[in-house]
Amino acid sequence: MDWQRSLLIAAMLAVVYMLFLEWNTFQEANTPKVDTATAEAMVTPELPTPELPDIDTTNVSVLAGELPIIPEVQLEQAAEPVAAANTRLVRVSTDVLTVLIDTLGGDIVRVELPKHLTALGETDNPFILLNRTATTTYIAQSGLVGINGTDTRAGRPLFKVSADHYTMESGQEALQVDLTLQQGNVLITKQFHFNRGDYLVGLTYQVDNQSSQPWKAGLFGQIKRDSHNPTVGNSMGMAPFLGAAMTSTEENYKKMDFEDIEEESFKDTVTGGWLAMVQHYFISAWVPDQKTTNTFNLRKLGNQDLYVLGFTSPQVTVEPGEQGELRAAFYAGPKDQYRLEKISPYLDLTVDYGWLWWIAKPLFWVLYQLHEFLGNWGWSIILLTMMIKAAFFRLSATSYKSMANMRKLQPEMARLKELYGDDKQKMSQETMSLYKKEKVNPMGGCLPILVQMPVFIALYWVLLESVELRHSPWILWIQDLSIKDPYFVLPLIMGASMFIQQKLNPTPPDPTQAKVMQMMPIAFTFFFMFFPAGLVLYWTVNNGLSIIQQWLITRQVEGASVKK
Repeated sequence: MDWQRSLLIAAMLAVVYMLFLEWNTFQEANTPKVDTATAEAMVTPELPTPELPDIDTTNVSVLAGELPIIPEVQLEQAAEPVAAANTRLVRVSTDVLTVLIDTLGGDIVRVELPKHLTALGETDNPFILLNRTATTTYIAQSGLVGINGTDTRAGRPLFKVSADHYTMESGQEALQVDLTLQQGNVLITKQFHFNRGDYLVGLTYQVDNQSSQPWKAGLFGQIKRDSHNPTVGNSMGMAPFLGAAMTSTEENYKKMDFEDIEEESFKDTVTGGWLAMVQHYFISAWVPDQKTTNTFNLRKLGNQDLYVLGFTSPQVTVEPGEQGELRAAFYAGPKDQYRLEKISPYLDLTVDYGWLWWIAKPLFWVLYQLHEFLGNWGWSIILLTMMIKAAFFRLSATSYKSMANMRKLQPEMARLKELYGDDKQKMSQETMSLYKKEKVNPMGGCLPILVQMPVFIALYWVLLESVELRHSPWILWIQDLSIKDPYFVLPLIMGASMFIQQKLNPTPPDPTQAKVMQMMPIAFTFFFMFFPAGLVLYWTVNNGLSIIQQWLITRQVEGASVKK
């Protein structure tokens, strides 16, 4: 009996679905995690790197030559065991940052983001952006090079600090950490400035020259990183960009992945400028003094799996008995485009929407405003999708009306195929005559859809790139719009919506094409199972709205045909 067969098929599908859930759980349980939560005890001293190249100091206004590879203290120079490295670390805690600073060089060797968790619900496990461990290198270095530079081939300076832990207390809006170094009769203070609610860390070198000679040096900053990919997930999802980005004389936003840098180093001189290490949702970036002309350099360190993104600023001269300063800033946090655009021109382009950024940015602005009103990113996505659908209502109506007219001609098309199936030329002539007689444009269903595609693709990238969706819940089981639906309910609904849409469309005359189209809902359902829930939600809502509009128009066209 038919009902028994249907019940059997439904039971088999339910078993397959449950087996797939178990397989997915097993896969996630056995996926190796990236080493981002390593304990502080594993932070180790730097290993030796190649020598510092010669620096042209004949011009006191500009520090010329290659950006120096900052020399690391040899283990024998350090005169301390590896385990003693932690005694050099200074912890700085604000409401949005937890930073470890190594007093050897004054480098930032670890950055935790308490407001962004490694995994949803793990409140005691903040996301770690920068870290230096036995197996991982991702640090931010800075120092002084030049005639009186503190960072030379002989090693890095060891700063003194008054405390090993600084905390921004409740009600405190700013926090300053001072590292001091006595260079003969010159007192150098390396200051880190932290502000409440901000991921931008100010860096200032205060130079008090009490010697009898002018003091001259230039500031450098660099990000040193290995090529490990911090993104853990299924390979079937979209792979966000991982690598270096900067503003250059030729491009407002130039990006190079690790393979590009390994193939060829890059150097440029820009007034102001910035350089960043970009990954999904987060970046770290050095922003030198925007009024100076800075030299930027991207390179790989020999045969090591280490890449350096750095800048050098012009040398500053501090006369005897006077004081001077050198400034830069370091950002380590989420890709918040509205904050980034205030820090430096074009830094917000690290929120990479691709070539459709000019459509994507206004879409994100609307989505952001909707969230300000609704307070939920899931409902904001639904409302934005409805607004886009309304904007293209007339274009969609033209497309669906053309499809409905084509569907109405299906019986006549079948009759022509029986008559002229073996004569392709005659079949083509009769088909065109039929279209002309019925005033049907076969391209009428395609062109309106093509016009809308850039908007939908741009929205796709908005939802993929927006850190605001990370760990953001919608309803019920959807507690994180940035990862796949844990029970695959949305992808299944999306697949069903595609199947219904196909039933409303005219059947392709070519049998092979018709079979391919029948397989598309299954293929799309499979791929969308591994896409972020926010993207699947947008696609599902769009399909649902399209089905309603197409069904109404098809019914209207077929009803008019019956009346005739």
